[in-house]
Amino acid sequence: MLNLDFADPKVNADPFPLFAQLRENDPVHWSSAMKAWVVTRYEDVKCVAVVNSDMSADRLAPFFAAVPAESRTSYTGLMTYLGNWMVFRDPPEHTRLRRLFTKAFTSRSVKALEPNVEQIVGLLFEEMERKSASGGAVDWIADFAYPLPATVMMDLLGVPREHLLQVKHWSDDIALFIGTSRATADKYLRAEAGAKAMADYFRGIVAQRAADPRDDIISQMVLAREEQEALSSDEVIATCILLLFAGHETTTNLLGNGLYYTMRSPEQWERVKDDSSLVDSAVEEWLRYDGPSGALARVITADVEFGSRQLRKGQRLFAFINAANRDPEQFPDADRFDAGRSPNAHLTFGHGIHFCLGAQLARLEGQIALRSLIERFPRIALATAIAPEWKDSLILRGMQSLPVRLR
Repeated sequence: MLNLDFADPKVNADPFPLFAQLRENDPVHWSSAMKAWVVTRYEDVKCVAVVNSDMSADRLAPFFAAVPAESRTSYTGLMTYLGNWMVFRDPPEHTRLRRLFTKAFTSRSVKALEPNVEQIVGLLFEEMERKSASGGAVDWIADFAYPLPATVMMDLLGVPREHLLQVKHWSDDIALFIGTSRATADKYLRAEAGAKAMADYFRGIVAQRAADPRDDIISQMVLAREEQEALSSDEVIATCILLLFAGHETTTNLLGNGLYYTMRSPEQWERVKDDSSLVDSAVEEWLRYDGPSGALARVITADVEFGSRQLRKGQRLFAFINAANRDPEQFPDADRFDAGRSPNAHLTFGHGIHFCLGAQLARLEGQIALRSLIERFPRIALATAIAPEWKDSLILRGMQSLPVRLR
């Protein structure tokens, strides 16, 4: 009997065979292990992604409501700050919060970031080359895929680059909660500590910007606090945490997963090296093939029929984007990694009102990274044949490390 459970390391390492069985035989599947519905077909996942009054993006409120009153003080950081993230809000609150940040991520705004992204890529490649001077391997995740998007977002927020490692520690702990890890026993306490520490950190920066505004997103939020529909103080801090977390976590996975599968498909790597016009489509295939966001999580708000199944109010549902992105009804030869795939209407950035605000920035970072990699290290290769260790997460899809040799 099919029963999806990401606590099983084999499933976590390669969920795609089970996804295929579910798409074919049980596309709206009840996982007794996860105590949630699992949706795997492209059209069904797309339907979940679109705003739906029967499904709420606010998966945190039910969790906090279930916490015994005497224990709630143990989760005040998670409740106050992560509970204010726009990704967990429904209209009209989601509409208000998203409207405030649309200007920061327009095509023109993102295009203006290109020189800064290129500069950071160059610095990281120089450091990687220095570390590998003796012929040893470097870690693509730790040395590049994490610091690139994290540094870009830190610059946007106005956070000092030298605080990168400290921010990563807090972010990793928060990811255990946000990613709905299945095998980490102390995930709630670690996430609470990470949220509180990051909130304290940003509270200090917010106070500095109130006294001395600069040309960064935090200053913009602080200066707008008195305006109608502007963010409250807690929402400013919560949004700082969200932008820094979401601004790097998924793009790190994009860069890691993308390079891994490209290196495992040497004929595709040669194609892109020989034809730089394929860079953009290759990044789109990075997004589709084993993308950085594994699933959308929703809470059922009313008894409803979906895919011939009866869903009950209060139940959880996971719409697996990476399963939808391998649906053969939508993608010919869906299990083949194809750097030139076109069209490629993947669902990795979502759909509808929750479409990823940073989609254009993630694409830009991926395209610059790949183009620069071809120019700087065309002979890059995996440094080990051992399969990577994947993160313990339902929501976030990425690997812990990826050793590579630059030449």
